[in-house]
Amino acid sequence: MIERELKTKLVALATKYPIVTLTGPRQSGKSTLLRNTFPEYNYVSLENTENRLLAQSDPNGFLATYADKTIIDEAQLVPVLFSYLQTHTDIQGKVGMYLLAGSQNFLLMESITQSLAGRTAVLKLLPFSRYELQNANVRKINIDEEIFTGCYPRIYDKKIYPTDFYPYYIQTYIERDVRQLKHIGDLNKFILFLKMCAGRIGQLLNLSSLANECGIAVSTAQSWISVLESSYIVYLLRPDHNNYSKRLVKTPKLYFYDTGLACSLLNIIHAEQISTHFLRGALFENMVINEFVKKSLNAGHEPQLSFWRDKTGNEVDLIEQAGELQIAYEIKSGATYSIDYFKGLRYWANHSKANPKQCNVIYNGEKSIETSFGKVNSWK
Repeated sequence: MIERELKTKLVALATKYPIVTLTGPRQSGKSTLLRNTFPEYNYVSLENTENRLLAQSDPNGFLATYADKTIIDEAQLVPVLFSYLQTHTDIQGKVGMYLLAGSQNFLLMESITQSLAGRTAVLKLLPFSRYELQNANVRKINIDEEIFTGCYPRIYDKKIYPTDFYPYYIQTYIERDVRQLKHIGDLNKFILFLKMCAGRIGQLLNLSSLANECGIAVSTAQSWISVLESSYIVYLLRPDHNNYSKRLVKTPKLYFYDTGLACSLLNIIHAEQISTHFLRGALFENMVINEFVKKSLNAGHEPQLSFWRDKTGNEVDLIEQAGELQIAYEIKSGATYSIDYFKGLRYWANHSKANPKQCNVIYNGEKSIETSFGKVNSWK
């Protein structure tokens, strides 16, 4: 059993709120975390037809059956239940009554906003972090294996080869989650759109280009990006707003929450392909940024991350906001350090008045190095 970092925050918040909500991608380990952390709680899944019908047709009867200390899985499937949860928990006035789990953030948060605002803490659980895997002594042979395998728990728990996991995951996602969120008439075009997104990892989001290649309207492309975001397939990294006397790009960059899933969409069928793949640098960058995202979410915080790029092409891959301080990172998949890795960082530091301690390079080499421009950090 691989220990989840989020457990500490989850337990703490269950002593503060009547309801704690856990959301995240399908099969990221939400149910397992809740059931193992709170073994004394009842467990009911609303994906079960009988449970769902009871919750829909007789919410009061459902809550009488599960009056306290209950995990409700896929809670977003019965939105009407949330207003009854509000009334029930208000009357009881206790903490730790319900733990809600759901894999559709849009539907879940819509119901929470309408009925449970202020009554629930909301946490997000992504697939395993690198820290969690290393703590469990789970290590990949090399960086290409790490990128290719991804981090979904079932791959490690059941020892499933990635090509035997991700195609079925994508199929299940399309058939179950996408149909719940939007009326998407042409699923083939949506799958093509998803593959086109994988081919644009680490790039500025160009909705017009995506729409043209998929034969859809720009408004449809925008809607589909929202679907992918709300179901934890992709996320958008926003540009930093600090201008520093240069015009900045205002377009976000596109990343996937899991590189193994992205590799499947790119038709990569074994790790050896990655070493010569044209997107290797982007996939490595995606994997590194994912770890920053997971670190924040596992501590119960929203990530304070951005990138910096001006109109002339000067760029910093990642900026982490640490209080009043900004920490900048350049991410390189190469295994040999070059002073050129600091080019964008030095430009940014000169204009932002940052010191070398705020500048970092993350690369695929063996050694971490202190330089006069900043620190070089080994990913190994």
